[in-house]
Amino acid sequence: MTKKGGSKGFSQPRFGWDFFGSELKRCREAAGLSQQELGDLVYCSGSYIGLFEAAIRKPQLDLARRFDVALQTDGIFGRMCKELIDGSLDADYFAAVAELQKVALTISEFGALLIPGLLQTEAYTHAIFRAAQPFMPQDEIDGYVRNRMQRARLLDSPTAPELWTILDENVLRRPVGTDAEMAEQLRHLVERVERGRAVIQVLPFSSRAHSMMEGSLTLMTFADAPPVAYSEGVFSGQLLDDPATVMRCQALYDRARAAALPPEASLTLIRSVAEEFGDE
Repeated sequence: MTKKGGSKGFSQPRFGWDFFGSELKRCREAAGLSQQELGDLVYCSGSYIGLFEAAIRKPQLDLARRFDVALQTDGIFGRMCKELIDGSLDADYFAAVAELQKVALTISEFGALLIPGLLQTEAYTHAIFRAAQPFMPQDEIDGYVRNRMQRARLLDSPTAPELWTILDENVLRRPVGTDAEMAEQLRHLVERVERGRAVIQVLPFSSRAHSMMEGSLTLMTFADAPPVAYSEGVFSGQLLDDPATVMRCQALYDRARAAALPPEASLTLIRSVAEEFGDE
């Protein structure tokens, strides 16, 4: 992966952008067109064409189809855009993380506001997407939910990473979906632990201020590569590999782990809250 700013972090993944841009330039020059001449044919500026060729702007499907018509390329740019560039339902800033999870030895997560994706149930995931995107068509939401459920199957693989998750107590107590769906989600956490697929600790309200109050965090280690850290915000995320930064993130996580309830006490609390939702 290409790094941005030395070793301070990873650039946002641009899967297929370079290939699309180089092919666009090759076909444009083969047709004897300047960037502006091609732009005139597809109703955009020549400088905008240049941004696609330099892989600075993400290719758009409607424009890609216009390239196919103008350059007589038999639909190749439309297919490239649809299948290669838009083929993943993961957000651009998370796509690299999803790939790294597949090869990680260990994943350590802190959930400040939500149960992390690898431990979510289908109903819980659906409720999150519906709350965040109330005007999104149902079939699109269903696609995102299926994508996340597919990623969660990683934990059932024979080569699944060791997953250690710390949850803020408020994550357990804020209902997501119906009370029955929330109870199901909490019982799913218990099942994951009992099957040896995860270790979960709860950071209780009694811990008061703690080291991870500023956000969520994921740490990953690998057999043949240095560890990385990932932090996420609203429609944004940052994947970090600078050793000093990753070490600082690990220290924050370790302090939170020390302040959290032990695994067995955490499991007891999760069961108790699940029963509360189930009784309501």
